[in-house]
Amino acid sequence: MNRFLKSFKFAGKGLFYTIATQPNFIFHLIAALLAVVAGWYFDISKGEWLAVLICIGLVMVTELLNTAIEVLVDWLSPEFNVKAGLVKDIAAGAVLMAALVALIVAFVIFVPKMF
Repeated sequence: MNRFLKSFKFAGKGLFYTIATQPNFIFHLIAALLAVVAGWYFDISKGEWLAVLICIGLVMVTELLNTAIEVLVDWLSPEFNVKAGLVKDIAAGAVLMAALVALIVAFVIFVPKMF
């Protein structure tokens, strides 16, 4: 059980590292907060809530994985390396894709409720 509890400590450490060092993660947290506030304001359905929460989770998870990949690549390849840069670009592309999907879902859910 002690080992299990320690895993939460390590996960929290990683989460706090990402919050403290990655401005894009803060941006995504603010966007998530705005989406939740909009969901309450527009009284969205359970299905819409599910879509919004899945999108928030998807973006947050990809941003955390992107940060982990960046840290690992920087450690393994401290000097400039084309392939290392490509790995980081692909990881960032995953975040961009997740964010674009979340944005499309937000438009589908919220734009009709505004007009």
